[in-house]
Amino acid sequence: MDYDQKLKTAASWLREADGILVTAGAGMGVDSGLPDFRGEEGFWRAYPALKSHNMGFQDIANGEAFRRDPVRGWGFYGHRLNLYRNTIPHEGYDMLRRWSAAKERGAFVFTSNVDGHFQRAGFPANRIVECHGSIHFLQCTRSCSHDVWSADDFHPEVDEEQCLLTSPLPRCPKCGNVARPNILMFDDWDWSDIRAKRPRMRLEAWILGVERLTVVELGAGRAIPTVRIASERNGPRVIRINTTEYTINPTIGVGLQGPALAVLNDLDSLMR
Repeated sequence: MDYDQKLKTAASWLREADGILVTAGAGMGVDSGLPDFRGEEGFWRAYPALKSHNMGFQDIANGEAFRRDPVRGWGFYGHRLNLYRNTIPHEGYDMLRRWSAAKERGAFVFTSNVDGHFQRAGFPANRIVECHGSIHFLQCTRSCSHDVWSADDFHPEVDEEQCLLTSPLPRCPKCGNVARPNILMFDDWDWSDIRAKRPRMRLEAWILGVERLTVVELGAGRAIPTVRIASERNGPRVIRINTTEYTINPTIGVGLQGPALAVLNDLDSLMR
């Protein structure tokens, strides 16, 4: 099938659905203006200070590295926290929410993104699984407990040229050790997944009540396939939207090549 034929198939699945599972990876945020860390050069364009230290994404987004140098770790994550707070989610989120509102069973979201933009766009927090955590919550670096708390009172000041936190480090209210983002990092044995467990159970219960499920997958790559696996296990009506890695087994779904917002716009024109 060509693009237009696949688009019509996808639109018909969406019209017939009584529930929509939205699965999203990093590509969903690109149309909002968030950086894409594909490849070291792409990462270093966003964080040039780390290039001089030969630090890639896996080096700074690393549980042990964060414990060794939390000032630099919070230079990176503090900048990201400010960026996500100041970035407005693109119109594609509203399209998904509008389609879902018309469905008997509504929608559920499964995302590896830590930006909190689905909540910002109006999706109910109790219907969002953030499988890699959220930057808007904190936990203890020393894992003195499994507690997770809001980052709303933390306002990081960052020297962006050096990628260093210049304001005081956040602290665990229980033990006083440095706090960290409640995000699953690389080589990370300390992440507290307590916030993700309950939504996962609600998601499984929700799926059991959906008779005509359609999955809309947006910007999820193969490198860390958590989101793609979640999509495919809930086929056979998976709509995969991706600029490059859009192919999918035709027995599971259809692949639509393009940025998330552009393809959602194309689908929305057929849904009206």
